[in-house]
Amino acid sequence: MIEVLKHDAIWELRFSRPPVNAISPEFATTLRDLIRRAPAEGARAIVLSGQPNMFSAGLDVVSLLKLDRNGTLQFWRDFFDLMASIARCPVPVVAAITGHSPAGGAVLAIFCDYRVMAASADPAKPFRIGLNEVQVGLTVPAVIQEAFGRLIGKYRAERLMVQGAMITAEEAVQIGMVDTLAPVSEVVNTALDWCRRHLALPPVAMSTTRRIARADLADLMGDPARFPAEDFVNSWFGDETQATLHALVAKLKAKG
Repeated sequence: MIEVLKHDAIWELRFSRPPVNAISPEFATTLRDLIRRAPAEGARAIVLSGQPNMFSAGLDVVSLLKLDRNGTLQFWRDFFDLMASIARCPVPVVAAITGHSPAGGAVLAIFCDYRVMAASADPAKPFRIGLNEVQVGLTVPAVIQEAFGRLIGKYRAERLMVQGAMITAEEAVQIGMVDTLAPVSEVVNTALDWCRRHLALPPVAMSTTRRIARADLADLMGDPARFPAEDFVNSWFGDETQATLHALVAKLKAKG
């Protein structure tokens, strides 16, 4: 489900859940626990990576629709914990976005320190990233909205979230949603190089400056009460959301 590759003091957590690295309840808790464990076991930086052409397709809607209300509530609490584990991680976390990254995949990247995204070799088939939750009947929670606004500016974030836009990698780097582009085969290496440059700096000065700079993000994710999980679950089981999600699953099954 998640491979752990150690590059000296840098841990690469490579998503390995075919076919699209969808975020199931088990995936979310496994990734959360690995991010928490890595610094305690000597990691000085973490890279989150996917498979070529796909970082993560977001939530595993098929498995989540099988959960009852209590199971769904626990998942959303665990997903908040996952976001918080990235936002509050004591070492830098870099997203090596190896391909498409809609919804939950984009969310994971937003909370990272730095984002490297793949540039498609075929201009006619660009890789895309975005918070497209509205298109599948979901509301973007306030904590994610605030983190996204912190990254690219509140008004620009508003416009993209409200329409559920999926933008190309080239558009994403232009607006600061990702920091740089690289060929698919070089995304992870580019992320590792970024980590190495930071780890070569005086460690106390770098870490303390980073902690101060990210204090607002850490504070945002420091209190689970900021994420109204029960309200979100009520929305999840609402008629509009359920109809949209079931239609999405039917469409996916029809494709194969």
